[in-house]
Amino acid sequence: MRITPLILLLSLLPLPLLAVTPARADLHITRDHGGYVEEYKAKYQRIRDRHERVIIDGICNSACTLVFGIVPLNKICVTPRASVGFHQAYYDKAFTFGIKVTSFEGTADLMSYYPDTVKDWIRRNGGLTTEMKKIKNGVDLWKIVDPCPEEFF
Repeated sequence: MRITPLILLLSLLPLPLLAVTPARADLHITRDHGGYVEEYKAKYQRIRDRHERVIIDGICNSACTLVFGIVPLNKICVTPRASVGFHQAYYDKAFTFGIKVTSFEGTADLMSYYPDTVKDWIRRNGGLTTEMKKIKNGVDLWKIVDPCPEEFF
C-alpha cells in the first residue's frame, strides 16, 4: 500500500476524540396516532434525558402529545406539515369489550403533564372531550412550540 498525503493526513487526526463525541439523534414524528400513555412517557423521558430534539413533521395525536410536557419545549419544533390532536384518555378497548370508556383519572394525568400553553389552548377550545381536537400548523400551534428552521424540512 502506498502512503499518500491523504492517508498520512487521516492518520494524524485525533480519532479518540471522534470516538467519544455523542451521536445526535432526532425523533422525527410524521404519523403518530398515539397509544399507551405509559409507553410514551418512558419514550419521551429517554429523549429528554439524552437531550435529543423532536421534529413534528406530520400527525402527532393522542398520547404522542405528551411530548409537550416531557421534552423541553426548546427541544421541539414543528414543520408546516405538523398537526397535533388532543382528546380525553380512555381505557384500552380490549378490556372494555370494544367500547370506548373514558378514563377521568387518565385524562387528569395527561393534563398534569401539559405545559400551560397547551392547557390554555385546550380550555379555550372547550376542554378535552371524547372527540379529537386538532391544531394544524400556524399561529395557535406556534403559541405552544416554535416552527422548525427551514433546514429541518
